[in-house]
Amino acid sequence: MVTLFTQDYGIIRAFVTGAKKINNKKASATSLLTYSSFSIIKRKDTYKIYEVQPIKVFFNVSSDLERLSLAQYFCELCIKLIPEGTVNPELLRLILNSLHFLAEGKKNPIIIKAITELRAVSLLGYAPDLIACCECGKFEDNPMFFDIKSGIIYCNNCNNENNKPISPTVLSSMRHIVFSEFKSIYSFEIPEKSANELSDITENYLSVQTDHRFSTLDFFNSIKE
Repeated sequence: MVTLFTQDYGIIRAFVTGAKKINNKKASATSLLTYSSFSIIKRKDTYKIYEVQPIKVFFNVSSDLERLSLAQYFCELCIKLIPEGTVNPELLRLILNSLHFLAEGKKNPIIIKAITELRAVSLLGYAPDLIACCECGKFEDNPMFFDIKSGIIYCNNCNNENNKPISPTVLSSMRHIVFSEFKSIYSFEIPEKSANELSDITENYLSVQTDHRFSTLDFFNSIKE
């Protein structure tokens, strides 16, 4: 049995015969981190794959442990946060593009992680309000402060809680991820220090908003350390 994130039916579990045989064409097409075209029969509550054709195998991801652990984290995000049968083609598109950039190896994986986390949580209905200070409407300050629990920002004068300070670079990146058209969300670079700050914020925000702990994320962080 394999778990599929599909465009038309969301996440489903389906049976496939012969997938454990190395010389069977279904083996590679149903392996982890593979984008494939499936022909599926549904009988009562059971799905069965009778035809499958691989479109893209993200093979290069597995050559680097950090990138592989991130790819597995993206998969766990989908499995834990999307109810079975819930259709979310934009999230599928996000995951496929993030896997593509991980496999390509030309973009900082920490930035890919942050983009995936913040855009995913926004698509799931937990988008933060990053337009301006929620009290006075100030667009930018150095620093601004982010309320992880409420998903709102404060300027330096209005902040009266123990909120997370965020630099203009990180705030600009967060706004870009949340508000940009999809084709543009990967088109930015920031310094390593800012990338790590961004990643910490998006990681904590997703965890707090969804009330989930991800074992693959724990593994990724243990590698970083």
